[in-house]
Amino acid sequence: MPRSKNAQRRLPRGTRRPVEPSYDLSVFINCPLDSGHRPLFLASIFAVSDCGYAPRCALEVYDSGQVRIEKIFKLIEGCRFGIHDISRTELDLGSNLPRFNMPLELGIFLGAQRFGAGAHKRKNCLIFDRERYRYQQFISDIAGQDIAAHQNDPNTLIAIVRDWLSTASGGEPLPGGAAIARRFFAFEDDLPFICANLNLQVAEVTFGNYVNMIRSWLTEQLAAKP
Repeated sequence: MPRSKNAQRRLPRGTRRPVEPSYDLSVFINCPLDSGHRPLFLASIFAVSDCGYAPRCALEVYDSGQVRIEKIFKLIEGCRFGIHDISRTELDLGSNLPRFNMPLELGIFLGAQRFGAGAHKRKNCLIFDRERYRYQQFISDIAGQDIAAHQNDPNTLIAIVRDWLSTASGGEPLPGGAAIARRFFAFEDDLPFICANLNLQVAEVTFGNYVNMIRSWLTEQLAAKP
């Protein structure tokens, strides 16, 4: 059954969505989840939300009985868009081996786009590395893709995500990257107070908590405007 036009429209910033966002609004975020990469991960979540889309990642599913790769399959199946950060290629200090999860999930997404039918043909992804051409030394098979360099800087990442979503949505006006970055850092400053009001520690905030806090915060910010 074809999707209704309303399901494909970008929702206003701060609007609460159902548990399962529509395919055309869902953005799969595939990036390192360690503490060193956390500022970029959080900036990605905020930028996607502020642009009116729904961030998704494997952390939203807590089911010990589900195989992790099946979670990834399900998420990629339900997302038209994907942000894939392949910048973390250093050897793990414990195992002395590289981490291949991010390139693997990028490959699954590109495979779904190439071989999938119907809505999967419209999949659109943004690939990040620290430097624009560095990827050629470790994953040269994706040469020809337009790799973006975030330079480990949340401001740069936010601006690129905003421009990508603006283009992908047909040029629909979105907040500027600088404005989104200012809101992101303002939200991060407010986060400890938000958590205190909810009897939470910042370290206890789950992915789902964080997304809902952003939506509520954006709603309040928009309502406060004259």
